[in-house]
Amino acid sequence: MPGAREAHEEREEGAAATGWVWTAAWPVTAVFVLSNAATPLYVRWQREIGFSKGTLTVIFACYIVGLLGSLLVSGVVSDRVGRKPVLLPALGLAMAACAIFASASAVAALIVARLFSGIAVGAVVSAGMAAVTDVAGPGRRRLAALLASCAMVFGAGLGPLLAGVLGKGVFVLEAVLLAAAVLVVARMPVRRPVAPAKGAWVRIPGVPRGSGGQLLMGIAVFAPGITATSFVLSLGPSLLSGLLDTTSPVAAGAMAFVMFLTATGAQFAVQRLDRRTILIAGAVSTTIGMGALIAAVRASSVPLLVAAALLAGAGQGMGQLGGLSLLNSAVPASRLAEANAALNVGGYVPAGVLPVTAGYLSDAVGLTTGATVFGAVLMALALVGGLVVLVGPPSSRRK
Repeated sequence: MPGAREAHEEREEGAAATGWVWTAAWPVTAVFVLSNAATPLYVRWQREIGFSKGTLTVIFACYIVGLLGSLLVSGVVSDRVGRKPVLLPALGLAMAACAIFASASAVAALIVARLFSGIAVGAVVSAGMAAVTDVAGPGRRRLAALLASCAMVFGAGLGPLLAGVLGKGVFVLEAVLLAAAVLVVARMPVRRPVAPAKGAWVRIPGVPRGSGGQLLMGIAVFAPGITATSFVLSLGPSLLSGLLDTTSPVAAGAMAFVMFLTATGAQFAVQRLDRRTILIAGAVSTTIGMGALIAAVRASSVPLLVAAALLAGAGQGMGQLGGLSLLNSAVPASRLAEANAALNVGGYVPAGVLPVTAGYLSDAVGLTTGATVFGAVLMALALVGGLVVLVGPPSSRRK
């Protein structure tokens, strides 16, 4: 029966395509393992090398500088020349960062490794996430947004956990994970773009006309969420060491892992809700989380600090999923990597500036006051983000 055979072949092709959607998300996970793998080790490096909380947040922010610089280029280049020519060099740079981290004995080495990590992550959040959508095809865009977003936050949480257990050995394991990602990218079934190049190659990324409202709504919630998790990553280990009187990287790594595990779980939990509801839930979670952070530092409470981290993770996860889903529904494939880059530029700018400011403020007036001011500012931004979503275009209500 030809009809039955054709239907069977179509089902097999559909299953193979779905399998590739999951596989295509692996390079995103692998690079994001590196993005936060150094987090539990900062307190140890701070003790061994000797530098202030302000310097610590500068080291962290160099990652943001590399990422933002990468986003000015990688999204546009990926849409014009293809995903693989952007992803393969980025994976090579991530491997170089692993080697530098593993042998770091000075602040300069940490800065270079963080810079390389940021450049690699910038390529992945634009080209890598777009590649997941390309492989998924038009019929699986919602699945692609979910898997790309979860791959990012799961990798971001797995890195600190592995580092807490393995110490600097995590960078050897990470090099192996990146090598596997290279093989995946090399075989990934993505086509080269056919549209002619338009505009400058290096520019602030944006979206096509008519999609600005969706981008603004995504940034309004994603930015406070990822800024909250950035604070936990940069100064969370210092807070924990003060509250628990320990410099063990396991505690800091475990808190970061649980934070991003919550981000992953939250996305699966809300995936069937409409996009506006997801974004509002993200804004509410970040707001409550920053209230918990203020209470934690005021009361010297580890449970409240962990609660703040979990709520921050959920806020980032839902803001990220809602933002990516809006862009996947509104932006054509020929501009999708650039649109992803625009969302991340909007999120990572405050995620770089505010934690650094909080770090230097903490050096000047104490960690309790610095964290309190940071939490209050971010609560206000999250509330504004929720209001932006409430008054956003009606099209955001669709699933």
